[in-house]
Amino acid sequence: MIEVRDLIKRYGGSRAVDGLSFEVKPGYVAGFLGPNGAGKSTTMRAILGLDRPTSGEALVNGKRYADLAHPMRQVGALLDAGAAHGGRRAYDHLRVLARSNGIDRSRAAETLEQVGLAGAANKRIGTLSLGMRQRLGVAAALLGDPGVLMFDEPVNGLDPEGIRWIRHLMRDLAAEGRTVLVSSHLMSEMALTADRVVVIGRGRLITESSMKDLSDRFRRDVLVRSADQPALARALEQARAAVVFEDDAIAVRGLTARQVGEVAARQQIPLHELTPRSASLEDAYLELTDDSVEYRTEATR
Repeated sequence: MIEVRDLIKRYGGSRAVDGLSFEVKPGYVAGFLGPNGAGKSTTMRAILGLDRPTSGEALVNGKRYADLAHPMRQVGALLDAGAAHGGRRAYDHLRVLARSNGIDRSRAAETLEQVGLAGAANKRIGTLSLGMRQRLGVAAALLGDPGVLMFDEPVNGLDPEGIRWIRHLMRDLAAEGRTVLVSSHLMSEMALTADRVVVIGRGRLITESSMKDLSDRFRRDVLVRSADQPALARALEQARAAVVFEDDAIAVRGLTARQVGEVAARQQIPLHELTPRSASLEDAYLELTDDSVEYRTEATR
């Protein structure tokens, strides 16, 4: 479990993180979202003891990272795939990490196999592609078989097969009862991967919710198709709904799908489709963070 409590981190006169609190519990993939400069990386570094909080605390399984006897056995992390000596071989990199935390050296070969790098075990890290270095970073995170895992932009450099692989890996890890926190700017991937989201902006919490609750909060309209769309549109407008024709369908706002169905039933109008439509995660995210974006191009203003 990850707990962030009233976390504040100052750099000089600016607050990178400003009173942030949230939890990530076992059994879920939590998407950690926010604009550039929102404080995501600083928060993750604070959880891992790489940045000392100005005040507040960031805990793993109820303890500060520095107080964990063998930290890699409890929490694994991939923050920077380039944070490995380029002249060292992939297997040796993992073997050294394993030795530092009292982990059996056999785990080096096991995790290389798990991430698809068994054939690259003796290659020097500097010769690996970005995608292969990402996989090696994931192997390092898995090395101690930890119950808590943290990934910062894990799909960088991965091809489509690799993206699917990391998505399924994170969901499988959560299904095993592990705690998974993943930071990403790829909303389409987060929509497929995350069970919950933690959205921050300017170092502060904007929202913490399940994907379902977020979807319900940003529900758009109801798409309906009927054999008599003009009659249905009139009936819906009489029920004070807003109606917009979309090719061979009607988009309805102001009524739930159930209410639309009841209106059609009263008028004895057969329906061919009745589909509630919610905003995409990207749309919801952009609306939530609109006031928190520090770096904005002219095209998006």
